[in-house]
Amino acid sequence: MIAPTLTPGPSTDSSEPSTGQDAAPASRARRPRADATLASAVAVEQARAAVLAQAGDDELGEHLGHLVEGDRLLTHRFACTRRGYAGWHWEVTVARAPRQRTVTVDEVVLVPGHGAIVAPEWLPYRERLQPGDLSPGDLLPVPDDDPRLVPCWSYGDDPLDTDDRAQVRQVANDLGLGRVRTLSVEGRDAAAERWYDGDGGPTSALAKAAPASCDSCGFLVRLAGPLAGTFGVCANGDANDDGRVVSLDHGCGAHSESNLGKRAQPQPLPDHVWDTLTQDDLEAF
Repeated sequence: MIAPTLTPGPSTDSSEPSTGQDAAPASRARRPRADATLASAVAVEQARAAVLAQAGDDELGEHLGHLVEGDRLLTHRFACTRRGYAGWHWEVTVARAPRQRTVTVDEVVLVPGHGAIVAPEWLPYRERLQPGDLSPGDLLPVPDDDPRLVPCWSYGDDPLDTDDRAQVRQVANDLGLGRVRTLSVEGRDAAAERWYDGDGGPTSALAKAAPASCDSCGFLVRLAGPLAGTFGVCANGDANDDGRVVSLDHGCGAHSESNLGKRAQPQPLPDHVWDTLTQDDLEAF
């Protein structure tokens, strides 16, 4: 039998007289009792029939008891044996009208129990997308209020131009390229953090084992603008990061100045070779 957990009302000691103020909260917190008609075997079979109207015989298990919901309101619970629904159970809520003996089925639901396998919390489609998920022809619209973008006429971000016309030149260049929006400070910082913490940053396994960093590599193409002091693009066709943004303190084994050790370099062959494995035939000489 399953009973609901209710907050107990204020207790009264029989040795002290109770007042009307103490009696009112106690009556409101009265624990409802199981209705005999709703808890009877006939009501259990009626609840079972209601489940069978929606599920097959192989999906309904034994009766697990009932839960008292209120006066003349009770929920019967049955085990669920449907494949893939381990830990779930059927709940059938039944009720009866005052001074009536007829049991009415209110609802039949399949709910997860403790330890049941349930679907993960819903995640919006936009947040589920990961880099590399887009296929040719797929479109990923950018919302108008995306904090990573701002109108070109409202922002200039080139630190190399320090005079009062820096923003004007930046806007003119953007309008000449036909761009309506440009990166905001938030969008630029988010990209920098993403690149720096990724495989092109200094914490990757490739960078930790590199003989030198990218800032001293001849294959590094430096960026312009506010990210120039932190990132560049790898132009070494033999490197794993070819054509990708890398941080200046990144590195790999394809560094332009990396050299093999003397022992690892190919050694010249000797003028002659001594055979110490076979025996000479002296009679042949």
